[in-house]
Amino acid sequence: MEKLVIVGGCRLRGTVAVNGAKNAALPLMAAALLTEEECVLENVPMVEDVRTMALLLAHLGCAVELDEAAHRVVIRAATLRTTDLPVALARRMRASFLLTGPLLARCGQARAPHPGGCAIGRRPVNVDIKGFQAMGAEVTLNEGLYSLRAPRLVGQKIYLDYPSHTGTENLLMAACLAEGRTVIKHASAEPEVVALAEALVQMGARIHGAGSSLIEVEGVSRLRGVRLTVLPDRLEAGTFAIAAALTGGEVVIENVCPAHMDPLTHKLLEVGAQVEEGPTWYRVTARGPLRAVELQTLPYPGFPTDLQAAFAVLLTQAVGTSLVHERVFDDRLQYTAELRKLGARISVQGQTATIEGPTPLRGAPVRALDIRSGAALILAGLVAKGVTEVLDIHHVDRGYEALDRKLAQLGARIWRVPAETPAATVLASGAPLS
Repeated sequence: MEKLVIVGGCRLRGTVAVNGAKNAALPLMAAALLTEEECVLENVPMVEDVRTMALLLAHLGCAVELDEAAHRVVIRAATLRTTDLPVALARRMRASFLLTGPLLARCGQARAPHPGGCAIGRRPVNVDIKGFQAMGAEVTLNEGLYSLRAPRLVGQKIYLDYPSHTGTENLLMAACLAEGRTVIKHASAEPEVVALAEALVQMGARIHGAGSSLIEVEGVSRLRGVRLTVLPDRLEAGTFAIAAALTGGEVVIENVCPAHMDPLTHKLLEVGAQVEEGPTWYRVTARGPLRAVELQTLPYPGFPTDLQAAFAVLLTQAVGTSLVHERVFDDRLQYTAELRKLGARISVQGQTATIEGPTPLRGAPVRALDIRSGAALILAGLVAKGVTEVLDIHHVDRGYEALDRKLAQLGARIWRVPAETPAATVLASGAPLS
C-alpha cells in the first residue's frame, strides 16, 4: 500500500499530455470478443482497470499482449475456453460487466457476478439486463451471479430507463451480431459511446445515430479485426484544468478534444478562470479571485459526475456560497467528509453540497474513497497549507496513469511513498519528487 505526501502552495505551470480514455479503452477491449481476428488498440492508458480487463480476457481464452511502454494492447479472441467470468477479478470494477454483451452475442451464454468498482452509490445493471431480455435472453440471478443464455439474440426496440453509458455500450455490442434490427432509445451520447460505435463500424457493424439518443443497429453475421487509437481522456484533462485554476497557475493540456470539454469550459469561465483552445490543446489560467457558482451533474453533454468532486475542491477557494447538485450517483458526496478534515466548509443535504468559500485549507491525513474523490483530495493537497497525506491511492491508480508524476512535472511538491513512511521522514530525506 502506498500514499501520497503533498506540500501545498505551488502554482502549477507548464505543459502536460493526457493519455487515452480509460472509459473508452475498456469497452473497446471488450469488443475484441466479437471477432476471431486480431484487434490492436493504441494510446491505451496503463491503469489498473485496463490490466484487470486484460486478465479477464485472458481468463476467457483470449491471447492478450499488453505493451505498457508503447501504450498498446493486442487482443485475439480466436477461441474461447469459457464464458464464465472469475468472480474475484470481475468484482474489481464495474466495466467487467461489459464482457457479457459480446459473450452473449458470440457464444450464446455468459456468467458474471454483479460488478464492483467505486462505492459511489447504487449502480444497477438493470439497463443491460432488461435489454438482453428484450432481445430474447434468459437471465437468472442466483447468489450474486448472473447467468445469461440465448441461442441467438434477436433485434428489438429497446427503451432505456436511464441513459447508462455502460448499458448502452453493452447492448450496442450485443446488437451487432443479433438477428435483425435493434433500436436503442434514450441511449447515452457520451463521447466514449460514440468511439465504440465508430470502432464497431470499422469492424463491419452497421450502426447509425451514435452520439444521439436513438441508435439503430442492423445485425451482421461476423465482424473483423481492427486497429485504432483510443480517444483522449476528457476526465484526466479536466482534472489538470481544474488543478491549474485551483492553484492560480497556467497549464497547457495536450492531446485533448476541446469539444468534449465544453461542459467544464463553461463552468471554468463562470468561476473566473481563463480558457483558450486549439485543435488538440487546452490552456487554463487563473489570476484573479474565483467566483462561487451553482453546479449540477448530468449525463453528457451535462457536467460530468466524474469531475464533480474536483470542481467542488475548486469551489472551496471561490468567493461566496456555491451549490453542487449530484444528479447521477446517489452516494457520490461521501468525499466531503474527507475535505472537511482539511478545513473545507461543506454541508450536505440529500444530493446537494453547499460550499462556503474561500476557505484556507490545512494539510491533514485523508483517504481516497474512489477514483475521482481520490484525485480531488490530491488537488486539495496542492492548495492546503502544510503537509497533506492521501492514503488508499490504489483507487486513483485504477483510473489515472502517473497522476502524481505529471503533477510534479508541473511544479507540485508531491511524493509517492509506502503507506507506513512518516511524512516528516519524506520531507527530511530530500527524496526526489514523484
